[in-house]
Amino acid sequence: MDKDLAYVLVGEEQIYQRVEELGKLITRDYEGKEPLFVGILKGSFIFMADLVRAIELHSQMDFMAVSSYGNKSVTTGAVKIQKDLSEDIEGQDVIIVEDILDSGVTLSYLTKYLCNRNPASIRIVTLLDKPSRRIADVTADYVGFEVPDAFVVGYGLDYAQKYRSLPYIGVLKPEIYTD
Repeated sequence: MDKDLAYVLVGEEQIYQRVEELGKLITRDYEGKEPLFVGILKGSFIFMADLVRAIELHSQMDFMAVSSYGNKSVTTGAVKIQKDLSEDIEGQDVIIVEDILDSGVTLSYLTKYLCNRNPASIRIVTLLDKPSRRIADVTADYVGFEVPDAFVVGYGLDYAQKYRSLPYIGVLKPEIYTD
């Protein structure tokens, strides 16, 4: 897999330290509350597992599968909910856990979709933020790392279901994802 990468953008130790910092921030901000973490599958599962272990609060977890990419390297613009929440979120403090905030199309749609279920609050935590690609008006409340406009994989992020298991974030060589 490493031969498909141009370079490592965020190392394993950097990720570990930043996830710990995010855990402390969320613990502080939600003191006395029991937030519901909503992981967006499949990309967020590794980040979410490490994040909730870094948070010193009772919490709940649920997952959604939402996509606007399919196996493409750019968004199609059409958001598809493949798996909805299992639990009612009315009155809950919801924290959406995402691997990367890129165009913002998916998170913008998802935030509006979940607001219709009357949660007490909705906030977003993302491992990576790529503001140069934003086309929808959405920002994360907690950000691990801001990244440049490059195709990134690893630590849960994929290209065509590959590279998720890398313990760091790498930049994929363009010849891997272009025809």
